[in-house]
Amino acid sequence: MFRGHALAKIDAKGRLKVPSVFLRPLQERFGPDIFATSLKGDCAWLYPLRLWEQEEERMAGLPATHRLRRKWEARVSYFGQQSRLDSQGRLMVPAKLRATAGIEGEVVIFGRPDRLEVWNLERMESDLNADPFTDDDLDELTDDLEALNASRNRDVK
Repeated sequence: MFRGHALAKIDAKGRLKVPSVFLRPLQERFGPDIFATSLKGDCAWLYPLRLWEQEEERMAGLPATHRLRRKWEARVSYFGQQSRLDSQGRLMVPAKLRATAGIEGEVVIFGRPDRLEVWNLERMESDLNADPFTDDDLDELTDDLEALNASRNRDVK
């Protein structure tokens, strides 16, 4: 589980220096192997390889001819590349993904439960301002969580 955010830099060779707030738990819990990809090309998803393999296994539960599975596989493969943290805590971000997401120089990294997301700082701030989290959003999220908890409680009984 990754939490919070940190500023970082991608150097001229396309290597991301992972901030220590994320590097330590990444190395301790998952090791150096990473799968870097995206679904829409707006940011880079950095999955510990072990967690990415779980995503692939979940997707493999659908038939290989499933339209959305094929669409998902095409996109994550197009943007994706396996990488490995070096001894200085850097990893290579695929060139196609860097170009499409506009992630060069200073970037912002967000922690998600299963991955890190690397964003162009200006794009992220623009997206946050364009789609603010409203009281209605909070109400809807609360309702969804209550329904989920009620469903889980029924399943336990």
